Amino acid sequence: MSFFVRRAFYISSASWLLLCGMDSSAMSQDTAAPSSTTPLPEITVTAPSPIVRRRAVVPSRTPVRVARTAPGRNRERAPQAQPAPAAAAPQQGVLPIVTDQFATVTVVPNEEIRRDGTAQLGDLLFSKPGITGSTFAPGASSRPIIRGLDVNRVGILENGNNAGGASDLGEDHFVPVDPLATNQVEVIRGPAALRYGSTSIGGIVSATNNRIPDALPVCTAAPFQTYGLPAKAPLAGAEAPACTTVETRTSVSSVDRGVDGGILLDTGGGNFAFHADAYGRKATDYSIPSYPYLFDPTKPFNGRQPNSAMQADGASIGGSYIFQGGFIGAAITQNDTLYHVPGIDGADHQTRIDAHQTKITAKGEYRPDSAAIDAVRFWAGATDYRHNEIGLADPADLTTLGVRQTFTNKEQEARVEVQLMPFNARFATVTTAFGLQAGHQELTAPSPDNPGALFNGLWDPNRNTREAGYVFNEFQFTPSTKAQIAGRIEHVDLFGSTPNFPADFLPDGNPQTSIARNLNFTPKSGSVGLLQNLPYDLVGSITAQYVERAPKPAELFSRGPHDATATFDIGNPNLTIETAKSVEIGLRRATGPLRFEATAYYTRFDNFIFRRLTGVMCDGTFDSCGAPDAELKQAVYSQRNAIFRGGEFQSQLDISQFYGGTWGIENQFDVVRATFTDGTNVPRIPPVRVGGGVFWRDANWLMRVNLLHAFAQNDVAVIAETPTAGYNLLKAEISYKTRLDPVYFGAREMMVGLVGNNLLNENIRNSVSYNKDEVLLPGIGVRAFANLKF
Repeated sequence: MSFFVRRAFYISSASWLLLCGMDSSAMSQDTAAPSSTTPLPEITVTAPSPIVRRRAVVPSRTPVRVARTAPGRNRERAPQAQPAPAAAAPQQGVLPIVTDQFATVTVVPNEEIRRDGTAQLGDLLFSKPGITGSTFAPGASSRPIIRGLDVNRVGILENGNNAGGASDLGEDHFVPVDPLATNQVEVIRGPAALRYGSTSIGGIVSATNNRIPDALPVCTAAPFQTYGLPAKAPLAGAEAPACTTVETRTSVSSVDRGVDGGILLDTGGGNFAFHADAYGRKATDYSIPSYPYLFDPTKPFNGRQPNSAMQADGASIGGSYIFQGGFIGAAITQNDTLYHVPGIDGADHQTRIDAHQTKITAKGEYRPDSAAIDAVRFWAGATDYRHNEIGLADPADLTTLGVRQTFTNKEQEARVEVQLMPFNARFATVTTAFGLQAGHQELTAPSPDNPGALFNGLWDPNRNTREAGYVFNEFQFTPSTKAQIAGRIEHVDLFGSTPNFPADFLPDGNPQTSIARNLNFTPKSGSVGLLQNLPYDLVGSITAQYVERAPKPAELFSRGPHDATATFDIGNPNLTIETAKSVEIGLRRATGPLRFEATAYYTRFDNFIFRRLTGVMCDGTFDSCGAPDAELKQAVYSQRNAIFRGGEFQSQLDISQFYGGTWGIENQFDVVRATFTDGTNVPRIPPVRVGGGVFWRDANWLMRVNLLHAFAQNDVAVIAETPTAGYNLLKAEISYKTRLDPVYFGAREMMVGLVGNNLLNENIRNSVSYNKDEVLLPGIGVRAFANLKF
């Protein structure tokens, strides 16, 4: 893999040299910017909904479609797919709104990912309405948090498969999905999340790329297609010509002296398509505006967040067999990262995490010539993950550097779905999709510090298995009115061991024994929704859900120190099923000069599971809890009833034409309020945020200035949580994309730009982070990027 990563950096460096010597007169002529009334191109959002393909106004590729005849026993095969004619050049920077789903879907298209350039999904989604990131180790470990719900209620997928890893077992663990190798990200809430599991109450973050090709590449692509995905013909015969495309993605950043680069290759011919990619990134400790530690003024400070450097690399290779009616493919992916964990304890102990993941995935789709079945799809994956948490046992003795904790996760999962042809039930056209899902997981967390101890590491080896079935029924009463009824039932078996702790979780003088636990749960979930087209291109929706969630292994079996988060975690084997009852209403508009979406929701949790800080301090063993000089915060998994309510709004308004392009304004707002039923606050909830800005765009240029204001978060937990000050996050960007003449440059498409972040150089602390009082987010910085397609 080192060869691939070095090659990616070599090609990325060549890209920068090409750009520096480029003469603008050699560029091919660009298309004129359409007027503000030009219809935006409608494209297919990549992740399929349970019933239909979502369509949203998002600048992206124009896929080639194969016509399908009406259902019938003697249907003729559709003709061979041909490349689509060149579509009007879509404009980057257009707010993507999805209007045919029963709950809000947030889409981050390819060009926005390239402009943003973050290293983690949580950082990429940090400023989206209703979403933030954990930012535990900015640039290295940041998991998305949706409407105040975090690790055990937010699923992360890559190409329809579980991302794997151990990011749901600790906020300090990295998410093994790098945006550098990602083409689109969607945040799916509501009923559509039921297809992935009841542990996705908050939502699903779905990243897609071309690692398992679902179609053949076409080299004669329409101009300005989404970067990283060639125009594709979904079905092909043996006579399809060979085609190869290459793309480089590269950037440099000032705030952390960071550099990253990646190369993606797509090739294919006949009935076979192949993909390969490799990427790497490296950054030093990042600059911050001021001293980071709120409650310890004695530490040295050099203008940078101590212990925040990182490096990562990865590679993947995959291929598919494309046939008339579908495809089947597989890929193998390797992700490696070494990153430091900031904070006082992390800096004192030089804590770092060395993580490695090997993942094998497969997926396929078949559309038979059948009067009953529309499509059969499957996804499967296997993950082998391991990371070592490395640090000093004694901060004063550099010879004590070693592995303090190890996490391993071996996981397998498979899912198959069948979508039936629509049928006329007189009162409505009914479309049904049903699926089966199964998975197995084995977790370990040993510590080399005390291998003979009764409670070695964070937990004993444990395993869990799960099986589930789900069904979606969609009713189209009229072209403007749709309803959906969905249900899911699953069975979860968990095997592990943990002691019985005293009621106050303090040592009571009695020896603790590890007790085997064989637990099983059968969560059941359901939803019902209504979608109504309204005048003025408005779409309204209302959805009600009942979702049950089984406890996760970490919530049940933890009983030891977690060095990177500086906590002593205590699980609760008596936890019961968590239940969420929610209602969401929405109003959206995706076309015209004004595009917006507004959502309000209310969720009541029965037996809400959360990690409660007790105020007691511990060291490496249970017997140390309560000691006056202990360094770890005791955290106990508990259950209480809770209520979450809030809303989100975002809009974009094209005002008028200006210098051949369109200028306008945009704004956003989000709020979540979470309390237990006694009125006390749920810990680590995002603040109220409001933002807005101006933009100018045409077919080639995008310029934007945006300010996001976060109010102070004073609604904190009763014990061991402090208020968080507000902040202003100012961002400005300019980007340019164009076609090139490959005779002169080799490349045929280019996108370059500059992005300025935190331009006010404000002290920004993230209220949802465990180490917010010791870690500031990066200060003022500029990032330059270039993407070339050959």
